[in-house]
Amino acid sequence: MEIATLKVSRSPITNKEYALPITHDDRQGIDNFLSLHPGKKVVVVQGLGFVGSVMGLVVANALTEEYAVIGIDLPSVSSYWKICSINEGVFPVIASDPKIDIYYKNALTKKNYYATYDPYAFSKANVVVVDINLDVKKKSSVNKDLEDYNVDLTPFKKAIESIGQNCKKDVLVLVETTVPPGTSQKIVRPILEESLQKRSLPINELKVGHSYERVMPGPKYIDSIQNFYRVFAGTDDKSTKAVESFLRTVIKTDEYPLTQLGNTNATEMAKVLENSFRAMNIAFMVEWSRFAEEAGVDIYEVVNAIRMRPTHKNIMLPGLGVGGYCLTKDPLLASWARMNLFGSEEKLQQSEKGVHINDKMPLYAFEYLQSQYKGLLEGKKVLLLGVSYLNDVGDTRYTPVESFYEQLESEGCEITLHDPHVLYWEEKDLWVSQDLNELMKEEYDFIIITTGHKNYRNNQQLIDQLLAKKPLFIYDTIGVFTNDEIKLLAKKHVMKVIGRGDL
Repeated sequence: MEIATLKVSRSPITNKEYALPITHDDRQGIDNFLSLHPGKKVVVVQGLGFVGSVMGLVVANALTEEYAVIGIDLPSVSSYWKICSINEGVFPVIASDPKIDIYYKNALTKKNYYATYDPYAFSKANVVVVDINLDVKKKSSVNKDLEDYNVDLTPFKKAIESIGQNCKKDVLVLVETTVPPGTSQKIVRPILEESLQKRSLPINELKVGHSYERVMPGPKYIDSIQNFYRVFAGTDDKSTKAVESFLRTVIKTDEYPLTQLGNTNATEMAKVLENSFRAMNIAFMVEWSRFAEEAGVDIYEVVNAIRMRPTHKNIMLPGLGVGGYCLTKDPLLASWARMNLFGSEEKLQQSEKGVHINDKMPLYAFEYLQSQYKGLLEGKKVLLLGVSYLNDVGDTRYTPVESFYEQLESEGCEITLHDPHVLYWEEKDLWVSQDLNELMKEEYDFIIITTGHKNYRNNQQLIDQLLAKKPLFIYDTIGVFTNDEIKLLAKKHVMKVIGRGDL
């Protein structure tokens, strides 16, 4: 196969570079792979990101069926390295879940997980699992009173068209991507039917369903797919039965029963509703943490006292902000769907407002730092502890640390990054140190906790290292330090914590 020399895709895990292919032809590779698995059903997972790559791994280790699994993604600068990595024996996701390594070694032994960029793979599929991105583009919402955003379905539609142009007439297309309610019925199925008709194929055997994932990157990465409750539906009875049959081969449904809803509109709504609820819960705490600071109240002890009431155990604590792929956009997908797919003239106003408040949290955290420090930040040495959006995972997608980092950068700060779970910050094209002890040998003007990793909690060595330093400004945006640690550190350093007004 001819390769280009101008564009390369670099692995953030191995730092190896791969020249992008000129053509999309990988038929020989796909056919060679499938020749190793005669008679097996073929499952193609579309998308090799945080969800798709691990979903492919779970299917390759299915409970009651031996599948031949093909992961497919675009041969782009950001994605091509993942394809090469899987085929070379290096899984493209770093995670703290030991099952990742176990499952991948099993797949390597069975040789039943192959990655490609050629849509020809869809022609071999009995099942296609759609795990691609569907992004929301926001427009400077931080400085506006209302959320300004756009949902562009064009890339998603092209991905579905790619399936329809190649798939079998009786394929099951299972959408796991979080989509606007109405997408499977009003967008996915019509595109596939039109593509089949253009190929002079019948549409009555096509099966389309939706079952959203609840993937939780971290120590229970695999379990969040294989050992967790699933909601599902199909666009017709035949599709519903096919989805249920497939899921039962992958998920431990005896321990985690499936929940069937009336239609795919309902399952799509369920996903964005559960994430909207959590996003609004977080947004609700923002104004209360500010109130606590003004009133000289420790909001952490207030919330923990309230959590003693069983009905209020899920009340949130303050933090730097909301990140990840779901909470930052799902309420907007729902609001967009209401207006654009179901003809309403009203937005989901509270849901949109919640996202807007959450988007402003890193800015508020930065402004609070400015108000407490008073001096100029230019030239100050800053150590940020954590770049991931969530504690104990290596996921930087839409991390609130990015906005906070950019605020510090704009003020002329010299910033050093540490994260025990992130080697390379893809969105910022920055390498991240994982050696905290080495970093703590340096002197800083500010040390800021930006992610609540367990490495920073109850860490006596870290406390001792901080106490050994010259007086500096310590800023905990997550609430990592205990009351005793805060009091101890405050004897020598300036100590500030979001939501604690008694310091």
